[in-house]
Amino acid sequence: MIRQAKDNVFVRTKEEVPKGHIAVYVGERYYKKHRKFVVPISYLEHPLFQELLRKAEDEYGFDHPMGGLTIPCTETTFLSITSHLNLITRCQ
Repeated sequence: MIRQAKDNVFVRTKEEVPKGHIAVYVGERYYKKHRKFVVPISYLEHPLFQELLRKAEDEYGFDHPMGGLTIPCTETTFLSITSHLNLITRCQ
């Protein structure tokens, strides 16, 4: 299930951010390497994703080190959450 989520949200190049989506960087603060993912804008309204946004605000405020929205969690956690959101979206 996580592999499928990764296939759905991982972006390989800067040009691959389709309309209706947003790019985010995922990684814990003490790691230098962050990975870029793309998620549908609709995820921003979901309470699970909003909790990630609150964590980002607590961790970085409005100064994101990558120049874009950075989510301070592991890739595994992020993929688990986006996989869950993907299932919810499909069931609606």
